[in-house]
Amino acid sequence: MSAEPADPPAAGRNRYDLAELSGAFGDLGTLVPFVVAYLAIVKMDPAGVLLGFGGAMIATGLWYRTPFPVQPMKAIGAAAITGAAGAAITPAVVVGAGIATAAIWLFLGLSGFARRVAEWIPKPALLGVVLGLGFGFMLEGIRMMSASPWLGAALLAFALLAQSRLPVMLLLLAAGVGITLWQDPALASQAALVRPDWRVPSLGWPGVTASDIWTGVVLLALPQLPLTFGNALVAITGENNRLFPDRPVTERKVAISTGLANAWSSAVGGVPVCHGAGGMAGHVKFGARTGGATVMVGVVLAVLALFFADSVHILLRFFPEPVLGVILFLAGAELALSSREHGEERVGRFVLLTTAAFTVVHVGVAVVFGILAYHASKRGWLRP
Repeated sequence: MSAEPADPPAAGRNRYDLAELSGAFGDLGTLVPFVVAYLAIVKMDPAGVLLGFGGAMIATGLWYRTPFPVQPMKAIGAAAITGAAGAAITPAVVVGAGIATAAIWLFLGLSGFARRVAEWIPKPALLGVVLGLGFGFMLEGIRMMSASPWLGAALLAFALLAQSRLPVMLLLLAAGVGITLWQDPALASQAALVRPDWRVPSLGWPGVTASDIWTGVVLLALPQLPLTFGNALVAITGENNRLFPDRPVTERKVAISTGLANAWSSAVGGVPVCHGAGGMAGHVKFGARTGGATVMVGVVLAVLALFFADSVHILLRFFPEPVLGVILFLAGAELALSSREHGEERVGRFVLLTTAAFTVVHVGVAVVFGILAYHASKRGWLRP
């Protein structure tokens, strides 16, 4: 089940082949639902949202040369979509949160504080976060597949039994298109109306006020911080260096790229983004081994942003929930399996499993618990 990287590309170069293309779409289970919600509920400009992701993905793939993901920040997305603390979250507030997030992570990276804090986290706690994130993705995948249980089960069985040489992700996406047209034949006539229409998004920063930034910081950016630290800094660094030791990254580098990605996304009117560990698991599971996968999906999103922004709401309907659920479930399983490297020490197993349990609920709480539980166990205060 766990996909191990093949031989590293020559001189660490990106590949642009069928396997990378298949792996490029391995993170759609996370991306599509948040994009749909941002567009439908918060009324974000689709051109800005997609160009924010696309540009960040292209730069990330070229810089890291591994299947390094760019994802929506989940706590910010959930708060923005549901209305944090009863407040009306506007596109300007979301952009304000992106500006604040960029500033926070650039400070953490450039000051070296991100690396120093990461050094405090013991390995069993880190692996527990990875395991818990995997479980969380799998549970969400099951929930999405339950929208059509028999269809979800059939697609999952196909993905699990398919031969490794097949581009499983591309076949799943093709199945999604076929299923959507079978369930809603009228969508074919709507899709026929899709035409290229060049449009550059409005800049995001000029329309943001100090009040928007303050609201974005308090209601969106700060609650997201511990989740990003555990998942999109510590966990992704460990996962990248385990899978691709020939192309290692550091917490400082990841923090800085998170800041730069958010500066770019907010500047074009996009949403806050991060480098979630589950995204890398999804890319790798479906065949990606280099940054070429991230570059390719970034190019696709950039083209959609610049030429098909007004038709995105139609195109996104071709990704039914059962297909996204299968993708998310398999990405979660891939991520959970990567936590198997822990030793046989009882304390380590206890910290790993209990941290994983907290991670399913809240990553930030899990990180704090894992640190405290590890050191308390080592001192004999806890007897697992």
